Amino acid sequence: MPSLENAADRVQQGDLEAFREIVQATSDQLVRVAARVIGDMAEAEDVVQESYISAYQALTQGQFDRRSHLPAWLRRIVINRAIDALRSRRRRPRLDDSTEAGWDGSAGIESRMALAELGDWMNELVPEQRVTLVLSVFEGMSNLEIAQAMGCSEGAVEQRLVRARVALRQRSQKNG
Repeated sequence: MPSLENAADRVQQGDLEAFREIVQATSDQLVRVAARVIGDMAEAEDVVQESYISAYQALTQGQFDRRSHLPAWLRRIVINRAIDALRSRRRRPRLDDSTEAGWDGSAGIESRMALAELGDWMNELVPEQRVTLVLSVFEGMSNLEIAQAMGCSEGAVEQRLVRARVALRQRSQKNG
């Protein structure tokens, strides 16, 4: 990752091409994380785009303090924006989402129903629990990495994971 750190230095010196290099190197991973957290690809892409705007502004204003590597710093910005998006989603009325965007018909009806049900269950989790669970289960991050990405302690990560799993287990027992 030294080349990304070098690119951050170049952005701070006004090199716009260096920021394009950063975006190209990190966008796939950041969109994947945001999509898994939010559960909607279009919204995830918006979150990542807003995150890049914030990151660019922070870099050009010398606010990147280098306490973490650039990709981890960007991931933290994306995670924070994703949490904000989840909170915002909870405050606005939910539209009928019976027509899921992105389904190409190749998955069986039972698989689609199971994924939709899991998505509903995940939507019921507190945003911090959902993000922690996604980073642990889907991204394979350690509790330490999650704590660093979310700006909390490892104990808080462990507590969020336990609470998320309990909530999902209780929900499955209600439906089972």
